[in-house]
Amino acid sequence: MSRQTPLFQAHKASGGRIVEFAGWQLPIQYVSLIEEHHAVRKAAGMFDVSHMTVVDLDGPDCVAALSRLLANNVAKLTESGRALYSTMLNEQGGIIDDLICYRMPNDGYRLVVNAATRQKDLAWIQQQVGGMDLSINEREDLAMIALQGPEAAAILTAISGLEAFESLRPFRFMMHGDWFIARTGYTGEDGCEIILPNDQAVALWQQLIDQGATPCGLGARDSLRLEAGLNLYGQDMTTETSPLESNLAWTVAFDPQARDFIGRAALEQQRAEGLQMKLVGLVLEAGGIARSGARVLTPHGDGHVTSGAFSPTLERPIAMARIPFKADGDVQVELRGKTRPARVVQLPFVRNGSMRDGLLDG
Repeated sequence: MSRQTPLFQAHKASGGRIVEFAGWQLPIQYVSLIEEHHAVRKAAGMFDVSHMTVVDLDGPDCVAALSRLLANNVAKLTESGRALYSTMLNEQGGIIDDLICYRMPNDGYRLVVNAATRQKDLAWIQQQVGGMDLSINEREDLAMIALQGPEAAAILTAISGLEAFESLRPFRFMMHGDWFIARTGYTGEDGCEIILPNDQAVALWQQLIDQGATPCGLGARDSLRLEAGLNLYGQDMTTETSPLESNLAWTVAFDPQARDFIGRAALEQQRAEGLQMKLVGLVLEAGGIARSGARVLTPHGDGHVTSGAFSPTLERPIAMARIPFKADGDVQVELRGKTRPARVVQLPFVRNGSMRDGLLDG
């Protein structure tokens, strides 16, 4: 049976069209996906992301456990209030999940992982840290709201009086009573993600509406993250792909050499042999949408679309695709038995609310 977040009734009252996603009942949109998308790019929108899994780790062996579990180096979190993005790999270098890791004020750590991979992630973590001195606590008592867009900081300050948030840098967080407020997000815009007790979520949601934030659904969340070139687990990265071929090499910390994280040997071998595939952006002419799985034909061999949608900012179809490493420039995408021209571009498609300079040149 599908689960409901603490905001489920608020979504229904606001006209949210509910769908099942990763075992949860969540709004796909309210009135218009396009309007919700533009609200985030131009003003502020908010998302119920309470389906995400929050896991707190405490104990003397936290650093040792996370140093082995994560491809990024948790030692970079030199003090509380800091966060980093990382993948969690299997021995073959395949991506089990992507997550954000926060260093908490009590010297413990908080992970926020994907809803669809919850059971797999928790089982993997338990398996790998067996015998270590730490506790693993899934926080089902907490909800999570993402407030995103150029006006997000002003709205949060108006609600909370928390002027210090204005100067909080990306991938930092602060505590405000029972609220955990991180300057992070999944839209390519400024904003925050607020983790708070379940029984406070509805009141905050209404306060955000009263301050002018637009409720947004999963549809706008997907188009926003695609424009921002942000991977979706299960499509743009899987257990069959490594971070090196998923445009995520920047999240892998090979230094120090002594840190033996899971999947390291496989990544080192892949790096030494050279990549065969890469993840890129595609811009298509007006016409059909290139959905996940669509074949991409290049002079160096075939690839496939991992994510595709209409871009409200570019006003044309875009996609992310995994293609042969040497491929570049003009390619063809197969849609319903016919090929359509597309052009390989550097990600992201959108930066700071606008189409990246020169994206449609050439």
